[in-house]
Amino acid sequence: MSSIRRRKAVEKEPKIPKDEDDGKKDKVGGKVREAKAKKKWSCVDNCCWFVGCVRTTWWFLLFMYNAMPVSLPQYVTEAITGPLPDPPGIKLMKEGLMVKHPVVFVPGIVTGGLELWEGHECAKGLFRKRLWGGTFGEVYKRPSCCVEHMSLDNETGLDPPGIRVRPVSGLVAADYFAPGYFVWAVLIANLARLGYEEKTMYMAAYDWRISYQNTEVRDQSLSRIKSNIELMVATNGGKKAVIIPHSMGVLYFMHFMKWVEAPAPMGGGGGPDWCAKHIKAIMNIGGPFLGVPKAVAGLFSAEAKDIAFARGIAPVFLDNDLFRIQTLQHVMKMTRTWDSTMSMIPKGGDIIWGGLDWSPEDDHVPSKRKLKSDDTHNGYGDTSSKKVHYGRMISFGKDIAEADSSEIERIEFLDAIKGHNVANTTCHDVWTEYHDMGIEGIRAISDYKVYTAGSMIDLLHYVAPQSMERGSAHFSYGIADNLDDPKYNHYKYWSNPLETRLPNAPDMEIFSLYGVGIPTERAYVYKLSPAAECYIPFQIDTAANDGDHNGCLKDGVYTVDGDETVPVLSAGYMCAKGWRGKTRYNPSGIRTYVREYNHSPLSNLLEGRGTQSGAHVDIMGNFALIEDIIRVAAGAEGEDLGGDQVYSGIFKWSEKIKLAL
Repeated sequence: MSSIRRRKAVEKEPKIPKDEDDGKKDKVGGKVREAKAKKKWSCVDNCCWFVGCVRTTWWFLLFMYNAMPVSLPQYVTEAITGPLPDPPGIKLMKEGLMVKHPVVFVPGIVTGGLELWEGHECAKGLFRKRLWGGTFGEVYKRPSCCVEHMSLDNETGLDPPGIRVRPVSGLVAADYFAPGYFVWAVLIANLARLGYEEKTMYMAAYDWRISYQNTEVRDQSLSRIKSNIELMVATNGGKKAVIIPHSMGVLYFMHFMKWVEAPAPMGGGGGPDWCAKHIKAIMNIGGPFLGVPKAVAGLFSAEAKDIAFARGIAPVFLDNDLFRIQTLQHVMKMTRTWDSTMSMIPKGGDIIWGGLDWSPEDDHVPSKRKLKSDDTHNGYGDTSSKKVHYGRMISFGKDIAEADSSEIERIEFLDAIKGHNVANTTCHDVWTEYHDMGIEGIRAISDYKVYTAGSMIDLLHYVAPQSMERGSAHFSYGIADNLDDPKYNHYKYWSNPLETRLPNAPDMEIFSLYGVGIPTERAYVYKLSPAAECYIPFQIDTAANDGDHNGCLKDGVYTVDGDETVPVLSAGYMCAKGWRGKTRYNPSGIRTYVREYNHSPLSNLLEGRGTQSGAHVDIMGNFALIEDIIRVAAGAEGEDLGGDQVYSGIFKWSEKIKLAL
C-alpha cells in the first residue's frame, strides 16, 4: 500500500581484513590509554580537591546550622542531658549584678584579625579585606600571595616594601576567629546581659606578628590602649578597669604595664602610679608567663604535636607541594619573620624547666582527674616508678630521652663549621636558614643528642641566627640577678616576669585563670629527616611511643598537665609562688590568685565546644570562668570567689624550683 513506507534495508558493514581490524583496535586502545594517562591526577589536584571538599562541607554544615530553628539544638540537648543551666550573664543578672568596672580585652597570638591596606599586584581587590581571620577565603584562592603579605621584613621585623597589613579594630577584631569559631564572643555576650556595651568594653587589638615595642613604633598601639583605659575610667566615675588578657596577650600586657610607667621616649610617661590609679584587677587567661615548649618546636621544625601526627598518618600531604609550594617550608619562612613567636620561648632555663636529670613535674603521670584540692600541697597526680625526663626538651631518639645522663655522649655543636648545601641554589623561594648550615651543621645538632631549656637558646641561635638576632633585641629569657641594675629598664626585659618587677599597686589583684586536665606538650623526641632538597632536616619522631596507653610519650611528644597549649608550670608558677606575697618581683605585695578549671569532655556533639572546657581557646566559653570574670567586673575581689581553686600539682611543683625570691 502507498500509505505504508517500506523499511530501509539494513546496510551491511563492509568487511575489514583481520590485519586492518587489529591495527584499528590498537589505534583505538592507544587513544584510550592516552586519555586515561591524561586524566591521572597530580598531587596538586588531590590537594585542591581535598581542600574544596573540606570547604564545601564546612559551608554546608554552617548553612544547616544557621537554617535550623534557634531553639532546636537546645531542645535536643535538653532532651538528652536535662535542662541546661542559665548562661552566666543571665544567672548573675538575676542575682542583681550590674555594670561597674569597665573591661579591656587583650587578644593573643593569631586570634586577632588582620586586614590589607597596601599590597602587591597579586593582592589586587583585597583593600581592607581580611588576610587573617574571617572566612580565610583568600588564603585558599591565593596561598602564595597571602604568605607573601603575611610575612614581615627579615631584617627589620616590620612591613616589607609595598605592603601594609594592619589589625582590625573594635570588638569584631577578635570576637570570632572564623565563622562559628568564637574567641571573645561568648564572654562579650554574657557581659552585655548585665548592660555592658562598647563604651564599657574595649578590644585592645594589635598586630600580633611584630614585637611588642614595635606595635608602638609602627601603630602606636600601646598609646591607644593607655588613652582608651584613661577615657573609660574617666567616663565611668573613676572606677578602675578590669583587664582580661588571653594567651600571648598576657605577655603583651605585662610589657604595657612597664611601658606605660616608663619615661618617654621609650615609655608612655604615665608615671610610677599609673597602674595603681587605673587598674583594679588583671585576669590572665591561659597565660604563657614562662613560655611554652611548643614555641621551640615551631621555630625548630615548624611543627608541633598536631602537625607531627598529621605527617605520620598522611606524609604526602605535608611533605609534597601544596598549591605548588612546600607547605611547612613556607610556614617556617613566614613565622620566622614574626618576632612575637620568640616572646614565648621558655624563660628561666634549667632553674625553671629542669635539667638532664630532673624537672619540677617529675612525679606527674597521666591519671583520672581529681576532685578539687583545697590543700594547696596535695593537688597532684599519682607517683610512678618510671621517671620521665621532662627537662630534656629535645632529644634525638627515644633511647636518649630515657637514658641515664652519664651514658649520653655529646659533641659540642657550637664549634661545628657550617657547610654548604646544594639546596641553596635550587630552593629559591622556599629557602630557610637550614640551607646555609649544610650537612655538617645539621649533623652537629643531632650529635649533641639532647637539649634542655638552658641550651635551647644557643640551639635556636645556631639554626635561626637571623630570626634570633632580631628577636633578642626585643626579648630576653633569663633570670635577673639584681633588678636594680639599670639594664633592666630596657624594653627587651619587660615581658619576662623573671627580669622585671610588678608595678607599685598594692590594691590591684592578679589572677591566673587556666584549664587543666588535658595532655600538653612539654618535650619532644626528634629524628633526622630523609635527605632531600628544600626539606626541613628535623622531624618529631612519631614512631616514639611509651607502649602504655596512658603513658606520657605519644607520637614523639611528652605531655604534662595543662590546657593543651600552655603547661601548668608556665601558667601558674608566678601567681602560685613567684609573685605570692612580697617578693623581689612583687615588692608592693599585689594579691595573686590561681584559679584552675578542670576540663570536662563534651557529653554530646550538640554542646558545641563545651561550657566546661579547659582547652586553651575553648575555655573562653567556660561558664565557670566567665562567671568569675563577671563577678570581678561587678566589684568582687579574689577572696569573694573563694581564693585559689587548684586541681593540679602547681604548688608542689613550684616548691621544687629553687629561685631566689
